[in-house]
Amino acid sequence: MLNETNFGASLPVDGYGPGFFRVGGAVHRGALLIRAEEARGWGGYDDLEPLLALEGVVDVLFVGTGAEIAYLPKPFVRALEAKGVMCEPMATPSAARTYNVLLSEGRRVAAALLPMPGEVQA
Repeated sequence: MLNETNFGASLPVDGYGPGFFRVGGAVHRGALLIRAEEARGWGGYDDLEPLLALEGVVDVLFVGTGAEIAYLPKPFVRALEAKGVMCEPMATPSAARTYNVLLSEGRRVAAALLPMPGEVQA
């Protein structure tokens, strides 16, 4: 028997495809930063400011690196660790799923997701 997951007022990743994410029924194009309270565009590895603002707000930040898991840039990781923001790299599909699971458990999580490659439908 499958149980439906209840996220309450929190924002899960509902779906994704080439170049987009669907969160709470809304489509977001490009890279995305999501946490329980908000989803917003993210400028990629050079856009550290919104991630550094997660200090004390989340326990873990999942970083979706695209279709495959990839190493995170060392300066990126050092900057986050200096603020006490633990980041975990994963392929974007895994990061989105893991974010949703921990979110459903009421955990303090966020995900910075690079979009999946491929042909973007207009």
